[in-house]
Amino acid sequence: MSGQDGSYRDLHRPLYTAEVLANALNSGGSRPLLHIQGVATLTVAQVRDATSQFVQTLASLGVGKGSRVAMIAPNRPECLHVTHALQLLSAIYVPLHPLAGLSDHLHVIRDAELDILVFDAERFAARATEITADIAGIRLLALGESPLADDIFRLADSFTPGRLAPAPEGEHDILRLGYSGGTTGKPKAIPSCARTGAYTGQLMQSTWEWPNPPIILTCAPLTHAGGAMFMPALLRGGTLLVMNGFEPVKVMQAIAAHRINCMLMVPTMIYALLDCPRLGEFDLSSLETVFYGASAISPARLREAIQRIGPVFAQFYGQAEAPMAITYFSKADHDVNDLTRLASCGKPSPYIRVELMDADCKPVAEGEPGEICVQGPLVMDGYRDPALTVEAFRGGWLHTGDVAVRDSEGFLRIVDRTKDMIVSGGFNIYPREIEDIIGEHAAVSQVAVIGVQHPKWGEAVTAIVVLKPDQSVDQVELIAQVAERKGSFQAPKSVIFVDAIPQTPVGKPDKKALRVQFVRRRWHERA
Repeated sequence: MSGQDGSYRDLHRPLYTAEVLANALNSGGSRPLLHIQGVATLTVAQVRDATSQFVQTLASLGVGKGSRVAMIAPNRPECLHVTHALQLLSAIYVPLHPLAGLSDHLHVIRDAELDILVFDAERFAARATEITADIAGIRLLALGESPLADDIFRLADSFTPGRLAPAPEGEHDILRLGYSGGTTGKPKAIPSCARTGAYTGQLMQSTWEWPNPPIILTCAPLTHAGGAMFMPALLRGGTLLVMNGFEPVKVMQAIAAHRINCMLMVPTMIYALLDCPRLGEFDLSSLETVFYGASAISPARLREAIQRIGPVFAQFYGQAEAPMAITYFSKADHDVNDLTRLASCGKPSPYIRVELMDADCKPVAEGEPGEICVQGPLVMDGYRDPALTVEAFRGGWLHTGDVAVRDSEGFLRIVDRTKDMIVSGGFNIYPREIEDIIGEHAAVSQVAVIGVQHPKWGEAVTAIVVLKPDQSVDQVELIAQVAERKGSFQAPKSVIFVDAIPQTPVGKPDKKALRVQFVRRRWHERA
């Protein structure tokens, strides 16, 4: 039923993220909300006023529904002001990771058909120059004074702050055009619509374990995952402390000084804390929840983290196509006496549908490997490339590309990406399982397992290992450790010791780079 004059049109209309953001910021108040370490501390009211000025600035430049705007900057308050302003204008935000290379930036800008690039005048003027030399017609806006572009601060200062009024938006409106990490090829465009963004936020708020109130520390780029911590701080009466980059000692100093009770980390950050010789010097007792995700974690190192830092770890699992909330692994479910349990990514969210499917899109039996497939409001509408969408939505499910097994209690354990599976001697081998076994050795800090072309086996299982400081182990010992547990056919043909494993800009081990690095390696037959 609807009013004849259309008066019922908005009666049951859901609120999307921009409207929730506006409502919360419009409440104002002097509560400290955003602290950029060494730069500024802003109250709720100050964040609202700055966001309002950026909304008016961008609107005066013609930015509106469907405009495409990117930003490249270190962590600073304006990263959030710009992205929030774009949300309120129903424009499309295109993240550019500050650690990515020029070729990836150029690919994203061309593919996204960017209208405006906002850049940090001090840190990224050289990159902006390189971009404009290659791509004509793109408009630049500078965060700070620059001969290349107008200073967005000067423009914003000419506007009077006011209440935030988000532009109307529908559930299928594209608000973010993200790009995959490119670990298996060129980054592909992944549009995120208003429905997906709002549902992700609702699942994070309802199923994640937040301290009350949360005092959150993030080191991740605000232009990417770090920005996801802002809304929980805003809506739960908390504070967000932002650092530029991750340095173990500085992070631990900040935790102790500000009594941080909540963090978001990737596994490599956790490893760095554990391997820091000064870990025991700092009071980390304020920590209540450390959310971790983005890539697989070593169960042995996770157990070490729980034993040394505390039972504060909770895992989230998702992907850009269904962000952050496909499964959740609660703090209480982390059993330090069960490494198989610690290899889990938790249980599926009760608010979406999750199945493990075989190649024919049929559910697999308990304990059998199957691809994680998802349905529900969390799932994207589709890729920009229709062919990719058809492939991803086979059988009416989102196919994540992650292979997992489900145990009798409903926990999922990801055994690997379908594209990372190694076929050696006719056998399917999942690198994640080999990594977990090698990672149990007391001398191992990090490990990545890849398949390298081999004339006899097709692919040879190869382990790339980073040792803990002042530790050593012979490759024969590590190979034997795997052979004893998984059989000789799954044991690495070689173990290569390195100082560091390359990471993608979002903190995942870059197996594509490893394959390129070791593709020319010559293998010798073993007796």
